[in-house]
Amino acid sequence: MNFTKILYAFKYNLYVDINFAGGYGEVSKKVGEKEKENPKPPEPIPKKSIEEIAKEAIPKITVLGVGGAGCNIATWLMEKGGISGARVIALNSDAQHLSITKADKRILIGYRVTRGLGCGGYPEQGAKAAEEDAEIISKEIDDSGLVFLMAGLGGGTGTGALPVIAKIAKEQGALTISVVTIPFQVERARLLKAKEGLKRLVEVADATIVIDNNRLRKVAGNLPLREAFGVANELIALFVKNLSETIAVPSLVNMDFADLRSIMTKGGVCAIGVGEGSGETKIEDSVNFALNNQLLDIGDIGKAEGALIHVEGGDDMTLEDVNRVGELVINRISPSAKVSWGARVNSSMTGKIRTTVVLRSVGSPFLIEELPAFSTLEETPKEEVEVEVKEEGKKKGIFGGIFK
Repeated sequence: MNFTKILYAFKYNLYVDINFAGGYGEVSKKVGEKEKENPKPPEPIPKKSIEEIAKEAIPKITVLGVGGAGCNIATWLMEKGGISGARVIALNSDAQHLSITKADKRILIGYRVTRGLGCGGYPEQGAKAAEEDAEIISKEIDDSGLVFLMAGLGGGTGTGALPVIAKIAKEQGALTISVVTIPFQVERARLLKAKEGLKRLVEVADATIVIDNNRLRKVAGNLPLREAFGVANELIALFVKNLSETIAVPSLVNMDFADLRSIMTKGGVCAIGVGEGSGETKIEDSVNFALNNQLLDIGDIGKAEGALIHVEGGDDMTLEDVNRVGELVINRISPSAKVSWGARVNSSMTGKIRTTVVLRSVGSPFLIEELPAFSTLEETPKEEVEVEVKEEGKKKGIFGGIFK
C-alpha cells in the first residue's frame, strides 16, 4: 500500500480510496472539507457604467433581404434612413439586381451555381446558392441575438435560400423571424413553389409572418398598380424597422427582448395587420382595422396563442392611449395568450395612432388546403366600374387613415 499518498491525503484532509485487492491507495479528486469551508469568492462584477451595461444588454440585430423582393425591401429601408441599432444585408444570386440594391452590405451568393445570373425561378438552385456561401452568411450573422429574414416566396432565390439561412441563424442561437409574401392565386406555378417553400421555412424559423397578396388586394386594390405592389414591401419594412428600433433605441415603451423571444420562439405561422386612426376614435379605429384586416386568412383570431403589439403616434400620444390599445387587442384574442408590446413617438403623426398587431401560431389554410380551381377565383368586374370622387388634397390610406 502506498502510505505516502495516504499521509498526503490526511495532511490536506482529502478523501482516500484504498484498493485492498491491488494494494494501492489513490487520492480522490473530490473536494476536501477545508476547501468547502473556504470556497472561492465569486468573480468581481466588472466596473462599468449603467449606460455601458445597458448597451451590452441590447441584442445584436441583423436584417437580411434575400432574393429580388427581399433586396427591394432592403433598398426601401435604406432610402428611409436604415434601421437604428441594426445592420441591413442584401443577398441575391442575381448580380445585376444586386448592383442596384441599397444595403449596409451586399452579398452575391451561389456564383459557382448561377454565375451571377439568378436562379431562374428554381428554388433548388436558391438552396444550393445559400449552401455554397453558408460560411460567409454565418460570419455575417455571428453573435446576432435577433435575425430578420425578408423575402417574397414563389421565385427561386428567396424561396430556396431562406430556409437554409434560417437554419444557419437558428444554429447560432439567434431568434429567427421570417417575414414573407405569398403570390396571387392566379400565379399558379409561383403559388405552388411558395407553398412548398413556406412549409420548409416554418420547420426551421422560430416564427414566420406571412403576408398574402390576395388579402392585400382587399385593402390596396384601388391603388395604382405600382403603388399596390409596393405596399407589401413597405409594410414588411416598416414592421422590421419599428420592431428593431423599439428594442434597440430608447422609446416611449421599449419592447423587452426576453418577452419577444418567449412569444416568438416556436411561433410557427403568424399573421400581421396594420391599422391607422385619427380623431376621437383613433384608438378604436386603428385596433379594429388591424385585427379585422389581417393579411393572411386565419379564421378565428381568438385562437391566437400570442401577440406582438406596436403602437406609433405623434407627440400628443399618451401612455393611456398605448394602454388602451393593448386592452382592446387582449380582449379579442385568447385569454391565455402571451402579449408583448412597445410604442414609439413619431412627430409627423400628431393626432393619429398606428397599430401593428402580429398574431402567432395561427395556422393557415394556405398550408393545408389544395389550391382552388381557376373557376372559383373571383373575377374583377370589367363593366359598370364606379369611380369614387374624393375631396382634393386628401387620400384614403390603405390602413384606414387619411393621408394628406
